[in-house]
Amino acid sequence: MIIKSAAVLTVAMCVSLAAAESGQPAITKGKAMSSTATILAIDSTARMITLRDSSGLEDVYTVGPEVQRFNELKIGDSVKTTYYESTVLQIRKAGAMPGPTGTSGAVTSGTGALPSGTLGVQEKMTVTVKSIDQSMPSITVTTPDGRTVTRKVEDKKNLEGVNVGDMIDVTYTRAVLLSIDRTP
Repeated sequence: MIIKSAAVLTVAMCVSLAAAESGQPAITKGKAMSSTATILAIDSTARMITLRDSSGLEDVYTVGPEVQRFNELKIGDSVKTTYYESTVLQIRKAGAMPGPTGTSGAVTSGTGALPSGTLGVQEKMTVTVKSIDQSMPSITVTTPDGRTVTRKVEDKKNLEGVNVGDMIDVTYTRAVLLSIDRTP
């Protein structure tokens, strides 16, 4: 896994809700982003690499010990990155049992001739609808740890059938796929 030095990677989750009665399919929203950068410098002792993206922006990254083929990286290699995220929402009517809560993750090494790998993280929680503002439109929920969170809803129709007291199972998944290319 490559971690941005001196910063914490955060991903803003903008929740889009849809009214779904129990037994109906869950609502899924996802997106993917890709980028390519070139390795300009490698510090093998500190396990740091300097990358330049297609816009010319350069930055230094620390590469964690779980990257077992770090020694195979070379200056001039292209680092291809694809980032996926998705949110799956399932409405549960008031009084239903909450779904499972927790975070799980995995790092998988690639099997190709050049270094590659995947990092995936999935978070699950059940929130309770505290209030709905149809005029905004927005929804306010209470998280399992007692926090109150308000989010704007992209499409007002998605609030139809959702009521105060309903629960929403939220599954938020992120994955990063990294690969090296040595095109001459």
